[in-house]
Amino acid sequence: MSVLAAVAVPHPPLIIPQVGMGREKQIQSTVDSYNKVMEFLASFNPETVVIASPHMETYADYIHVASGHGASGSFAQFGASDVRIEASYDEGFIDELCDEFKAKDLSAGKLGHKMSELDHATMIPMWFLNKYLSSYKVVRIGISGLDICDHYRVGKAVSDVASRLKRKVVFIGSGDLSHRLLDDGPYGFNENGPVFDRTIADSFKKSDFNLLLSIPSAICDGAGECGFRPFVMMAGVLDRKDIDGKLLSYEGPFGVGYAVASFSVTGDDNNNNYLDKFLDSVRKSNDKSKANGDEYTSLARASMEHYVKTQSMLERPDNLPSDLIKKKAAVFVSLKKFGALRGCIGSLAPTCDCVADEIIRFAVNACSHDPRFEPVREDELPYITVSVDVLTSPEKISSTDELDPKKYGVIVRSGYKSGVLLPDLEGVDTPQEQIRICRRKGGIADDESVELERFEVIRHF
Repeated sequence: MSVLAAVAVPHPPLIIPQVGMGREKQIQSTVDSYNKVMEFLASFNPETVVIASPHMETYADYIHVASGHGASGSFAQFGASDVRIEASYDEGFIDELCDEFKAKDLSAGKLGHKMSELDHATMIPMWFLNKYLSSYKVVRIGISGLDICDHYRVGKAVSDVASRLKRKVVFIGSGDLSHRLLDDGPYGFNENGPVFDRTIADSFKKSDFNLLLSIPSAICDGAGECGFRPFVMMAGVLDRKDIDGKLLSYEGPFGVGYAVASFSVTGDDNNNNYLDKFLDSVRKSNDKSKANGDEYTSLARASMEHYVKTQSMLERPDNLPSDLIKKKAAVFVSLKKFGALRGCIGSLAPTCDCVADEIIRFAVNACSHDPRFEPVREDELPYITVSVDVLTSPEKISSTDELDPKKYGVIVRSGYKSGVLLPDLEGVDTPQEQIRICRRKGGIADDESVELERFEVIRHF
């Protein structure tokens, strides 16, 4: 046996009648579809139900798997303490899965346990499933700040362990779509919200997870979603399988997108190697960018790759254009992987004799010394994109009226504390958002008085 089926479901607490108190009728299509997909899963009489939840313990660099004999929880925080769910964990499966993670060098396992009770993204699917299935073991897996490859490979490991143990397994990807569909929704409206939801719905309708994997990071961030990584994990579970997929419903009346979809495994299909195809497309795109890059980005990439491979600084090449050799300027080097930031280091004033040396230095720092990230590994290099920003000298301004997020970067200072943000960043559309991010980066409280400076950049891709 192996993974027999998978479903994608949302987890709005109000869908539980004792919580919704009638409001659940406003998402009746979701309620009806939820019942259908859980009856569908129960028809396989699974021994083990694997649930991917975005509301378990979450770490930047580690995917947590719940361990122990089991756990329970209630909907007390939503006003329904009498509704309780209990889960008995499949400890044997979990142990095998953690061994698989270790063998595949995945940063995932049982470390980091903090939550003693089940989270609502686990309990809501179980509440529906328990109507149709009385006895099963549970495996709960969280998400992390790791990239989509790691989440996909965790899903693939679930499938491999199910096959090896000959266990009848079904998978539940628990996640809401955008939380930013309406002005009066929980997080307001963002134009990326409907784009994200349409792409997810299309991916589920066509059983095409290449669409899912290709959603840009900026769209996910703008959408304010919580289901992307659980769904990527589900795609990994279904890797190289022939599947019959159905989108049963989609709606978002409260400003949050709810999609319900089912996927039954009908056989094997090596053409459905979604991650391999995605990575191949990224490599080809990056190769094209490298071929078309100018001297600035080419030098930054050469410096990054040389350091990652040799742990030594690149010597300045002799054949560089004069503006890289004779000019002094402050520089920021930014790295992205799959559209998400992977490192960014620079200065607000020149620190070297020329722009070329600035680029060489900060490309190394961006790939190895950005405290927000682990150092870039050699196997990541084909998927890293590089940009170089050459800064003008900062000038003091008196108010946000003198800012334009597309044109000006901003420096926010309060005493010895400061925060810096480059201009023209995806998802940053107002001066107020620029200031908020700079305050957070600099550890500056909202009520602290600040001084503002602005600068412009010439950006090289």
